[in-house]
Amino acid sequence: MSTNSLPSPGRRFVIGVPFSWLLIFFLLPFLILVYISFVDMGNDINPFKPIWDSGTGLLKLKYENYWSIFRTGEDGALFQTLYIEAYLRSIWYALCTAVLCLLIGYPFAYFIARAKPSVRPALLMMVMLPFWTSFLLRVYAWKGILADQGVINQVLMAVGLTSEPVQLLYTNVSMLVGMTYVYLPFMILPLYANLVKMDFRLLEAAYDLGTSPFKAFWLVTVPLSKAGIVAGFMLVFIPSVGEFVIPSLLGGPENIMIGRVVWDEMFTSNNWPRASALAVVMIGLIVVPLALYYRYTGEAAEPKH
Repeated sequence: MSTNSLPSPGRRFVIGVPFSWLLIFFLLPFLILVYISFVDMGNDINPFKPIWDSGTGLLKLKYENYWSIFRTGEDGALFQTLYIEAYLRSIWYALCTAVLCLLIGYPFAYFIARAKPSVRPALLMMVMLPFWTSFLLRVYAWKGILADQGVINQVLMAVGLTSEPVQLLYTNVSMLVGMTYVYLPFMILPLYANLVKMDFRLLEAAYDLGTSPFKAFWLVTVPLSKAGIVAGFMLVFIPSVGEFVIPSLLGGPENIMIGRVVWDEMFTSNNWPRASALAVVMIGLIVVPLALYYRYTGEAAEPKH
């Protein structure tokens, strides 16, 4: 039964459930963050202090919590703060992680989609098996693999490629390896869901017209899987921007991302308003471009009259 055939109360219920979920678990926490980001804690420990003056009835908003993100030092230099560096570093690592997941995950998804229907469930199970293990344990496993006395260094020294351990842990490489490994299934699954619905007879038609396999893949398969690429890219990029555990365990001191900065401001410095302001800006950096993209694609998909 389609949604349009349901009675009016049924349609309102079906539409209202996801909207209620977003309202309770996204919009409400976000509004709480926005509220705290304007609080002037002073020497108090209460981050939920009133932001209005009971005597005058006027709002007392501390914009410094936001202004300090973009300004540093007594000279008031803009866009040269630790926070801006952390934002840019987070976006860069998230972008690299998404690209690596796409390059590695696309062949996996394509292979699963072209496999026999009887084999696909087993292959998908292999992709989802890591979710059966604790996220923290999986990251710690990579810490043991990449350590100076870890598996990789032991193999390199055993075959004579190096005489001493190579620094693999606490580097850019170790952090990208960990993030790519953790988020790879989030790229494979939406790509597979898109590729498995593709009509592969289109490739056969392209071959019959004299197109090379690579050109047919580039001109037929890739455009038809665009939706899966975008979905997988977003599913990897968005959580990677705010990643905290992997940079803390596998990254070095120069790999401080915005998730770690927010943690330090909130739990080390006990500066909840600034931590909330950092989180609000981070959400804005992710949600606003995403909303503009979907609005643009939605308008482009509408039929022209």
